[in-house]
Amino acid sequence: MLAKQASTGSTETMTEEIEQLLKNLKLRRMLGVYDEQLRAAEKAQVSYSDFVAALLRAQWHDRQESALEWRIRRANLPDRWSLETFPWSRQPGVNRKQMRAFAELDFVARHENVVLTGKTGVGKTGLACGLLLKALQNGYRCQFIRAQDLFDEMYASLADRSTRRLLNRLARLDVLLIDEMGYLNLRPEQSNTFFKLMEERYNRHSTIITTNLGYDEWHGFLGNKPMVEALLSRVRHYCHTVVIDGPSLREPQS
Repeated sequence: MLAKQASTGSTETMTEEIEQLLKNLKLRRMLGVYDEQLRAAEKAQVSYSDFVAALLRAQWHDRQESALEWRIRRANLPDRWSLETFPWSRQPGVNRKQMRAFAELDFVARHENVVLTGKTGVGKTGLACGLLLKALQNGYRCQFIRAQDLFDEMYASLADRSTRRLLNRLARLDVLLIDEMGYLNLRPEQSNTFFKLMEERYNRHSTIITTNLGYDEWHGFLGNKPMVEALLSRVRHYCHTVVIDGPSLREPQS
């Protein structure tokens, strides 16, 4: 059993030494719960190993949470959308069972794509971000990027000849979420670079795309119909297409 110290003074001395060591070792979570865990251990008369395990468990959970926060920030996730908080009752156009199946992340393991299509405001971005958050929680390398920003980066990379570096970074992500693929004014160089990106991700990593356009409209902004057909053959080969035909979630609520 966890024995009490012989005197109050010796307890305080030992506690101060341990707290200083925890500070020096940067074990801040253990430091934060030390007094509470010590009192609980003395009251319940738990073993030394159980007491140490409780401290280590608290530190481990804190490290895991910090690592997740770092991955979320690095992924540029705009909002903490989650599938648990999605307003399912307000969006009958979404198959909840299907989305829960996606949340198991089998599509990531199989290097499949998910394309969410529907009119503005139906919840495409929220659902996509919810899936990306699940992937981040499971340790996958992910990134969120709006389509306009992606194509802007691609165009800028042509000027300083960093396109290869950009493609290498994006191509190796486990999950890449491209949001709001729509009516964009693109140069041929941007379309070509996007094709290279999708070609390098093909059957290697998963891509999530949200768009308000049907597949037959993609050539309207990407141009070069033969290239678009080749692109779509790769995007759609291993792909789950979710068409959301429901009301806008941005309508004023009475």
